[in-house]
Amino acid sequence: MAETLPADRAGGLPAGLDALLDRVPSLAGSPRRVQPLDGGLTNRNYKVTTPAGAFVARVFATGTELLAIDRDDEYHNTMAAAAAGAGPPVIDYRPADGMLVIGYIEGRTLRNEDLAGPDTIRRVAQACRRLHSAQPSGNNFSIFERQRSYLGVIREWGFRLPAGYGDLMPRFEEAERALAVRPGRAVPCHNDLLAGNLVDDGERIWLIDYEYSGNNDPCFELGNVWAECQMTLDGLAELVGEYYGTRRRSKIARARLLGLAGKYTWTLWGVIQASTSPLDVDFWPWAMERFEGAAEGFAGPAFGRLLDEVQRDD
Repeated sequence: MAETLPADRAGGLPAGLDALLDRVPSLAGSPRRVQPLDGGLTNRNYKVTTPAGAFVARVFATGTELLAIDRDDEYHNTMAAAAAGAGPPVIDYRPADGMLVIGYIEGRTLRNEDLAGPDTIRRVAQACRRLHSAQPSGNNFSIFERQRSYLGVIREWGFRLPAGYGDLMPRFEEAERALAVRPGRAVPCHNDLLAGNLVDDGERIWLIDYEYSGNNDPCFELGNVWAECQMTLDGLAELVGEYYGTRRRSKIARARLLGLAGKYTWTLWGVIQASTSPLDVDFWPWAMERFEGAAEGFAGPAFGRLLDEVQRDD
């Protein structure tokens, strides 16, 4: 059973953290400075600086079982990403303590507005290709299966759904059927590339936090970046073009449909968090933002054209 740390003290660090860090051989027995890091909705992250270098201790939050996060998969996929040069090195994994220790990437965490620049888009595409060339994951990720899993959790526990959520299910299922006509090869994907999981060291962009990683359609990766980073449609076309070497209409349609499917599914993630998370975060507006984006896309005039284009070869 993983140890549960109490809430952060006034000084910013929880009681019990030092004891956890002392059980990590590379961090024990040497002077260290520990600082809480921003972000992390299913972890508490701490920068640990020692004479040997800087590291990040990811202490897993409890109560994330309903979100279908598998920490062993996260560990193995973080290792594979590091080997491919896409993510930070893994220093230690202590499942009994609920902690993963990785190398600290010196760089700037991106913001949504950074994804408006062509140079950044090009380097994000490069980072995705690096990860997608890694050794295959031992697990798979499907946004459609994840939606059904989350919806089952919500119904079982009686959590509140946004009004009209079920009305969009036929469009969600239409997208799934159209995407299945010309399935692509699954590759190791991150599956959660919001801007906060992109770190720019000035030369390359690194991908961090592999909680939802697994083999998936690479167009989901691109479409999820578009959706989560609030990119324009031109930005999505550029991202697809940089990834594939040309702006293929079928791939742009595929990424866009998968991005909409992501919004529809991540709505449910926010609903579960709004009902269960111990964090002082209002997840309902977060969920509604994604639901409204999915509703706009599924009901929009371009939806039928996207269904047609994703089934054609260009």
